[in-house]
Amino acid sequence: MYERKRFPTYIIVFMAPAVILYSIFMVYPLLNSLRLSFFSIANDNREVFAGMGNYVRLFSDDNFAPRFWGALKNNFFFFAMHMLIQNSIALLLATLISNEKRRFANFYRTVFFMPTVLSVVIIGFIWNLILNPLWGVSKTLLDVIHLGFLFQPWLGLASSALPTVSLISIWQFIGIPMILFYAALIAIPDEIMEAAYVDGATAWQAFWNIKFPLILPTVGIVSILTFVGNFNAFDLIYAMKGANAGPEFATDIMGTFFYRTYFGQQLQLGDVGMGSTVAAMMFLIILTGVLLYTFVYQRRVQNIQM
Repeated sequence: MYERKRFPTYIIVFMAPAVILYSIFMVYPLLNSLRLSFFSIANDNREVFAGMGNYVRLFSDDNFAPRFWGALKNNFFFFAMHMLIQNSIALLLATLISNEKRRFANFYRTVFFMPTVLSVVIIGFIWNLILNPLWGVSKTLLDVIHLGFLFQPWLGLASSALPTVSLISIWQFIGIPMILFYAALIAIPDEIMEAAYVDGATAWQAFWNIKFPLILPTVGIVSILTFVGNFNAFDLIYAMKGANAGPEFATDIMGTFFYRTYFGQQLQLGDVGMGSTVAAMMFLIILTGVLLYTFVYQRRVQNIQM
């Protein structure tokens, strides 16, 4: 008779501390935040059940709706910049440094990854100095290469502030997808590539027809990590443009909008109920992206590889 195997007790013992800590610091705050989104806080700090009132207010109130839709639009633009520019360049860099014949590949890999380990506060401070229109060095550098006519206060204009901050974020974090792509590329067996070259395949044909299909699972992982990371982004924009995400909320994303709503900023008082509602919307957006990746992209990749 078949006897069901019991889960090893020692694994449960080893996992218990991690599960407890994760539940205390991750699961409980998430569930409590979702709960608070259905409550409003009275003047005497009592929780008053509001039902869907906070969500209706978020989508219809003149003080919240324009800022919410503006932050959501900016966040999608922020994500698109990282998805199209950061991940494309990261894949190119990973392909170049994964070539065994490439000299100083380890040096290049270290240089490209180095900005990732720097503090976001330091990054924001340095780039604010570089791009400052009064005493920054960006105009001098552009003059040296005869492109001084391109100079403008990129961080001070509503039309260019968000693309500029996005490019700075790309520069800082490009090392992460590069390393993930690099690990996937070097894991491809040499025999497969040698057979392709023997059959007369060019470097581009070998990459597009062999390497790229084999690293599609990694492409999917990088894509969903980019999505989750960008919709949780906050620190770089806060370090460079503050919680108001100026100018005129041009760099405002969901993270900064949540911060202002929950904690308040300057003359704006914090609202726990509305802040939790914004956090719940961020969670739903991220959850939707993860589910689409799980049930659509992964299945499509599996069908291609089969």
